[in-house]
Amino acid sequence: MTISSREPTVSAAGWTALFGREHGPVAVTLAAGVALHAVNVYLAATIMPSVVDDIGGSSLYAWATTVFMFASVLGSAAAAAVLGARGPRSSYRFAALLLAAGTTVCALAPSMLVLLAGRLVQGLGGGLLFALSYAMVRITLHEALWPRAMALVSAMWGVATLIGPALGGVCAQLGAWRDAFWGLLPFLLFFGFWGAMRLPKGKAGGVTPRIPWMSVSLLGLAVLVISAASISSRLMVNAAGLLLAALLLVGWLRRERRTTLRLIPATAFGSDPRLRFVYLTMALLVLSSTVEVYIPYFGQRLQGLGPLAAGYLGAVLAAGWTLGSVACSGMSHRSRSIISTGPVVTLAGLAGLFFAGPVHSGTVAAIAAVSVALLALGWGIGMAWPHLLTRVLQLAPDADQELAGSSVTTVQLTATAFGSALAGTVANVIGFSDNAGTGDLQSTARWMFGLFALAPLAAVVTTRYARR
Repeated sequence: MTISSREPTVSAAGWTALFGREHGPVAVTLAAGVALHAVNVYLAATIMPSVVDDIGGSSLYAWATTVFMFASVLGSAAAAAVLGARGPRSSYRFAALLLAAGTTVCALAPSMLVLLAGRLVQGLGGGLLFALSYAMVRITLHEALWPRAMALVSAMWGVATLIGPALGGVCAQLGAWRDAFWGLLPFLLFFGFWGAMRLPKGKAGGVTPRIPWMSVSLLGLAVLVISAASISSRLMVNAAGLLLAALLLVGWLRRERRTTLRLIPATAFGSDPRLRFVYLTMALLVLSSTVEVYIPYFGQRLQGLGPLAAGYLGAVLAAGWTLGSVACSGMSHRSRSIISTGPVVTLAGLAGLFFAGPVHSGTVAAIAAVSVALLALGWGIGMAWPHLLTRVLQLAPDADQELAGSSVTTVQLTATAFGSALAGTVANVIGFSDNAGTGDLQSTARWMFGLFALAPLAAVVTTRYARR
């Protein structure tokens, strides 16, 4: 199923072709699907302190993120089945309205428990919308446009890191955190109706895929366990959570290998190792990026920045990811070398953070050094990302194309959840706390950046197989 019968050549498949009259409305709609989910992520993180001050529930503070991430993985995992059953237009509209319903509950929440219920619904709708936007690149655009389209939808995370904190910060500053949620509703409704109308209406041919509930349960439970355990400051609790999550992850992979109802294409478990190494490379690069969770905190405590400036320091990584994707997405003829170079640049960024990040100084030089390192970290991931996503679609068989599209977001969201939880575990074990001194924070930063550098180092090896 394609939205157009005209097939652009590779030479014509630039940004002009993607944003032209024929493909532009579709491209904008798919990009908006990712942006609406991503803006919600950063907006909620910004206003949560104000939420707790207003309605209480500080003991459940971290669960606002945990519940959302857990639900996002479930929503993403269900994308292939929903797309097959409802078709592109109806699926997109359903996901957007589900996200709108959860946002409304959050805006009206009188207590933290009600807010968590809203975050659960938001996560389901957002994860589904996020996955659908990637999956529909294949069925709405010609293959020659895939790298550009993948770069566009990936770039929306960079856009979200600018819009989300700004909208949330202004509303929180004015004592009107509910308005931040209300402000999202017009955009959700607009793209849920006008945007959805730009997409094909019919369903794909063949048998509608079913939701693999067992695989979804194992993966979702692994995310929930490691996220919950990372909240604790006790080493034994963190270790037990990591072990249990690892066992659940192994159980999920064994289930995926043996069943016909799965979350990732069967090709990933066949004799050809390329697809599974593509997924592994993607997961390792996403893990590398999750150190950004603590960048704003380090920016305030070590670099002496204010909350807004520190928040935008964390956005430098996303900006690098966006710029790298946009700059390198059109270089399909060099995709192999770009995939190999990405992890090296990412490793260089983390090495820079290892030396510059723990420095206790508010000088322009120190802040610039951290910014350059974050930019390199994001650029390395971004330059390889569109080509890795395209490789997934190319290596998956025709029968698994819809599953391949949704599997990308399943891998990304799961790696993000695991990486964020691992960052929290490292921080808690090293000595991160509200009362931590400068020395403790410097040690936390050094250990975190050093240990997470192992991820892109491993990706340097996995890309040898992924780029073949």
